[in-house]
Amino acid sequence: QVQLVESGGGLVQPGGSLRLSCAASKNIFSINVMGWYRQAPGKQRESVSVVTRSGSTNYADSVKGRFTISRDSAKNTVYLQMNSLKPEDTAVYYCYANFWASDYWGQGTQVTVSS
Repeated sequence: QVQLVESGGGLVQPGGSLRLSCAASKNIFSINVMGWYRQAPGKQRESVSVVTRSGSTNYADSVKGRFTISRDSAKNTVYLQMNSLKPEDTAVYYCYANFWASDYWGQGTQVTVSS
C-alpha cells in the first residue's frame, strides 16, 4: 500500500503563489502515476495535474501555464507549484497515486484564494 501526506495549503491573494507537497511511503519510481486532484464543496473532484513514472506530465486546461508538477526522488515527494492563483482555484487539493492498479488518496490540503 501507499500512504500519501499533503502539505503546503493555505490562504493566498489572487495572483499569488503556493507550493504543495505530497510525501509518499513508497519509492516514487515504483508508482505508476502520481498527481493532484481538487474538489470544491458541492462540486465533483477534478484532475489538476499528473506525472507518470516515465516523467510524462498532463495538466488540466484551466491550470496550463500556471501550475507545474515536479518530483524529488530522494525525498519520495511530488510537488505542485501554483502561480498566478485565481479565486476559482479555491478547493481542497488531494494527492493521488496509482500503484499496482489500485488508487490511493491523501487526506487533502485546503487552498483558498481570496482578497
